Amino acid sequence: MKKENKVQEKKYFRSLEELEGSKEYKEKAGREFPEGASEMNNDWSRRNFMGIMGASIALAGLAGCRRPKEKIVPYVIPPEDVIPGIAQQYATTMPFGTSSYGIVVESHEGRPTKIEGNKLHPSTLGSSNAMIQASMLGLYDPDRSQKVLQKGKEKTFDDFTAFWVEKFASYKDTKGEGLAVLSESFASPTLARLKKNFEKTFPKATWATYEPVSDENIYLGLKFAAGKDLQPVYDYSQADVILSLDSDFSLTESEDITANAGFAAGRTIEDEQSKMNRLYVVETAFSGTGGVADHRLVIKQHEIVRFVNALAKKLGVKGSQETPNVDLPASCNAWLDPLVQDLIASKGKSLVVAGRRMPHGVHALVYAINNELENLNKSVKYVELRDVEVSSVDSLKALADRMNSGLFSTVLMLNANPVYNAPSDFRFKSALKKVENSIHVGLYNDETAKACSWHIPTTHYLENWSDARSVDGTASVVQPLIAPLFNGKSAVEVLSLVVSGEFVDGHTIVKETWKDLVSGGFDSSWRKVLHDGVITSSSSKTITPDYKSEYIYEVVGYLDQGNKDGIEVVFASSPSVFDGRFANNGWMQELPGAVTRIAWDNVAQVSKKTADGLGLKSEDMIDININGAVIQMPLWVVPGTADDTVILELGYGRKGIGRIADKAGFDVYHARTSSAMSYASGATIVGTGRTFELANVQDHWSMENRPIVREANKEDYEHHPEFAKHAVHHPPLESMWTEFKYDKGNQWGMAIDLTTCTGCSACTIACQSENNIPVIGKQEVRNGREMHWIRIDRYFSGDVDDSASVEMVHQPIACQHCEMAPCEQVCPVAATVHSDDGLNSMVYNRCIGTRYCANNCPYKVRRFNFFNFTKETPEIVKMAMNPDVTVRARGVMEKCTYCVQRISKARIEAKKEDRLIVDGDVVVACQQACPANAIAFGDINDPESNVTKVKDRNRAYDLLAELNIRPRTSFLAKIRNINPNMPTTKIKPVDSKH
Repeated sequence: MKKENKVQEKKYFRSLEELEGSKEYKEKAGREFPEGASEMNNDWSRRNFMGIMGASIALAGLAGCRRPKEKIVPYVIPPEDVIPGIAQQYATTMPFGTSSYGIVVESHEGRPTKIEGNKLHPSTLGSSNAMIQASMLGLYDPDRSQKVLQKGKEKTFDDFTAFWVEKFASYKDTKGEGLAVLSESFASPTLARLKKNFEKTFPKATWATYEPVSDENIYLGLKFAAGKDLQPVYDYSQADVILSLDSDFSLTESEDITANAGFAAGRTIEDEQSKMNRLYVVETAFSGTGGVADHRLVIKQHEIVRFVNALAKKLGVKGSQETPNVDLPASCNAWLDPLVQDLIASKGKSLVVAGRRMPHGVHALVYAINNELENLNKSVKYVELRDVEVSSVDSLKALADRMNSGLFSTVLMLNANPVYNAPSDFRFKSALKKVENSIHVGLYNDETAKACSWHIPTTHYLENWSDARSVDGTASVVQPLIAPLFNGKSAVEVLSLVVSGEFVDGHTIVKETWKDLVSGGFDSSWRKVLHDGVITSSSSKTITPDYKSEYIYEVVGYLDQGNKDGIEVVFASSPSVFDGRFANNGWMQELPGAVTRIAWDNVAQVSKKTADGLGLKSEDMIDININGAVIQMPLWVVPGTADDTVILELGYGRKGIGRIADKAGFDVYHARTSSAMSYASGATIVGTGRTFELANVQDHWSMENRPIVREANKEDYEHHPEFAKHAVHHPPLESMWTEFKYDKGNQWGMAIDLTTCTGCSACTIACQSENNIPVIGKQEVRNGREMHWIRIDRYFSGDVDDSASVEMVHQPIACQHCEMAPCEQVCPVAATVHSDDGLNSMVYNRCIGTRYCANNCPYKVRRFNFFNFTKETPEIVKMAMNPDVTVRARGVMEKCTYCVQRISKARIEAKKEDRLIVDGDVVVACQQACPANAIAFGDINDPESNVTKVKDRNRAYDLLAELNIRPRTSFLAKIRNINPNMPTTKIKPVDSKH
């Protein structure tokens, strides 16, 4: 067999060790599996097993948590519409800051187990993301707060109610003087109504709103530019040219699901003649969005601000001409003219977006730029904020100042945790000590709860009644799927008690709000809302506000603040734990970072040039001094990061909230101040002389210099449309025996488009939720024993000493379901076999754990259960498991099954209806979750099925097809739409002369 050496003019690598060919890497690569993955050489005990399992293992169960105790017996009179073994679907909504995500939840006899997107909801459109999927595990977290506490002593909610009734009378007499509420952001008709009632009942009281990661800068910028409180609604599918200014819109920004969907729609190409959008990204370090960019400019955060100002000037934005000129790096100047030409050529079909870390002045300019480019009411529209409470750092500062002055006797905190995440200069914990009655309502007995005089356990959104509005104003309902597991009270119920002095249940409160929202007969309309989860015609009216160009100079004038000496620190939200709210979620902690590929920790991310200059390397412990505040954490080198910059993820280093969060990562909030919420300058870094072991998976599997990732630029693709298939040359593939012909009945297959995949990991967590995949802990991940059935491989290319030249690509890898599967040929007990419909199946009760199949798998996608992670799982965690999927015990091999349980369900339904399975009857978990629609699945025997049509595209290729193993999963090669006028490294496809 002969390989074509000139596959592409770029060399892919997973890590610096692989690129350098270090001794350590060669030793790892020479092994079939990572060191430690095959040996039982670690000390393992019941004690440390319990300690790391967190939500997967707990010390005590929960009795009678789903239904009243008298019903935990066989049904005499079965509940209406409940058929044992048949799942039901209910629509609800997941609130998330000022966003909301409509979902459909699968429930088994009153036990929710799986979340999918609601096709009727404008923010999900039937898809989801990793955080939505993982929120299911949060419902069953045994570390959630379970008791009302007063100064650490157990009380009842009736005790708190009696306490508040007394306070209510006195505060009503004083019109609320000395009373304050601190809430998280929300977009909820009911909470907005209760807030108005609060202000009416207590006109002298104070209301503050704060979240550590929010869109506050976006709202402030729009108000300056347009003179109104506005909500931007982006439609990426309407843009031929997109410019992202530090906006990771496909992963960590608000509305990432619709952004992913719209962006992918503009890149879904059928052949070389299809048009595709072009993405420019300006950022400081690799993001998921930056990884799929056609052109990526790497500069420091303060330089992005200058870049936007220069861009506005070149576009002729009104008001920007009077702003001062600024010096830009040469790389920026080389970018500007071609970028401006492309944007102007695409007027009305372009889109400029800025990330939430950018100052509000940048967002004002972005509004002005989109206005200048005639994008308003096309790729971006604006609606007025309705029932929205926006985070405000200033409101939190005013609250903290007045608390320090002793002006408040009672402060109520609704789902807020300022002791942990407030700007450090506010000294919120010390201010709280000066408040006589501090009341905390939250899911966990967290850092703020421990500092308060009262703590009230609240409900998970799957346990309570509430409502929400999406960014376009569409109203949706939040309805419970299960009774509160720990007798918590929702924010709606507690706020209603505070406002009225009497307790009312959430259902009654929400229905009171919706009497004014629905039309026609209330009962019938209400039932339809509960069925659909949303009022589809309730979106806000689009407005076209006047552009206040006279304010631009005022807003932008401060942006040029001279040279920034020293190292710049960037505070980033985590794609795993966000702002810390998922810190005790095992699924999210064990999910490797999209860029770093690290699980269970955050790191100080720097470029290789910066690390070399400091004399440091990955896993070295360092001290980062940020204006006197010192953070100690491990350093990690990531190619493509701006030099003299360090990226710090928020949300880690939490203590005392649960076994998952404890000892996971490092707290960086204490170095974040109100004047440097997004980034800070003048930091210094010194090594401590110590190292810290990280659970990094990027070197666990290797390409071995094989063309696994295949890509080209659009121009070369047009000239060589068959490049992907010609990446490897081999003689005709013949077998030594008569092969089984898979030509009858349904034959299942998959195709994954690398052009639209952004590596968001929604598929990984959806698969984990659907298939009962256990959490194994940091040490076992370090040993190479991660259990995910879908891994997202990440590859770099380019010069690691030149961050601007580095590119990144993601590739999801799962079992390929080979028709000539190497794993099947070596199993001594026929535990891995092939089905008539083309699935590579595992028979768990035959498997004896030889692991020959894993050794013989060229994709390294088979997972072995080294320990019995499910043996002592308590009842509450068992409730999260899918009853349609076997819970595997220790000593068996497991891997992707193409969601065979969903195939079986579709087959049964088709048989009941006396028909054949049709395309779309089977939607696998990863496919259903994928917001980019990058995964196609179906019957490859059906010439009209979507997966067949995708596999027929000329970009399609089979991974390691030269081994004659005939995988059922195909990939579509990645295409980048390069602007020939931009300074860039071109991607050359394989020469098609054969």
